[in-house]
Amino acid sequence: MKILIISPTQSGIGGIAQHVQGLTKFLEKHDHDVEIISSENTFTIPIKGLKNPSFMISSFLKARLKKDQDIVHAHNIPSALAMKNTAGKKVLSLHGIFSQQVNQLHGKATGNIFKKYEKDALQWANAITVISKEALDYYSKLGYNVFQVPNAIDVSSLEINVDKRYPKQIIFAGRLSSEKGIDSLISIAQKLSDEIHLIILGAGPEEQKIKDLTKTHKNIHFLGYQNKKDTISLIRGSDILIQPSLQEGISSTLLEAMVCKTAIIASNVGGNKEIIENGINGMLVEPHEIQSFVKQITNLLNDAQLRESLVNQASKNVEKYDWNHVGNLYLNIYKSILN
Repeated sequence: MKILIISPTQSGIGGIAQHVQGLTKFLEKHDHDVEIISSENTFTIPIKGLKNPSFMISSFLKARLKKDQDIVHAHNIPSALAMKNTAGKKVLSLHGIFSQQVNQLHGKATGNIFKKYEKDALQWANAITVISKEALDYYSKLGYNVFQVPNAIDVSSLEINVDKRYPKQIIFAGRLSSEKGIDSLISIAQKLSDEIHLIILGAGPEEQKIKDLTKTHKNIHFLGYQNKKDTISLIRGSDILIQPSLQEGISSTLLEAMVCKTAIIASNVGGNKEIIENGINGMLVEPHEIQSFVKQITNLLNDAQLRESLVNQASKNVEKYDWNHVGNLYLNIYKSILN
């Protein structure tokens, strides 16, 4: 098949970028011809609030030049306009509940504007996929025929080296933006005892807040954006990965931590609740419950037996999120709409 993927991003440690990377690798491994339109090869305005709108316009113009595609696979609503403008059967993958994401990032007024656009975009697709059961329920109740295809990781390709820098090492890895719970992350960091070292990886609009935090707390270490190999090594070297997100789909970072046998403490939201069974393969904490996060971190660091039990169960659960399984779910959808 000849497949055009349209995505706001295709590089970095963000969930959509990792999903596109994994899907592309899977499709090419199975001898499909893949081309990508993304912000990395299309003009965008790198200013908060303007990047996605500028990508919508530039990708729309670029997509007009693409011919003879069997499948046009757009990721998230900003890619939908370009999808509509291209010949081929159309798949739209939603990495969360879009209108809620916009409300969180840009306020309800902007969210209401994009809600109308989202409604139109969903009607342009021959097939709609979502990554979490929460999103499946949400869009199904609106009357759409939706398939759930979760985020995935290439288990066999993950780095095996371990980068442990501190006796008690915990880690956050992800986009530094408000919906990822960065304010909560900062509050958690400020309450950690000095012997607990928190490594923070990532980039984004809240980055300066993290940099300011490291000036006053010597046990907080901001390493910025790291490549996949180094990120995985640091996750493997950490005792705990924390994720205090306010919204979340099926997080690739959580799946990677499960493979790395790193214990997880995550907020009880969205797709986290589908991946983590509290007390069985990880720990769930209500969002904004700062003291509960700190208590769980302290308890897990002091209970090696519990950590071992959690990570052993998690490593068994993660197998169904391997690209060898998830990639075939996409291929089945492609074939169904072509037929």
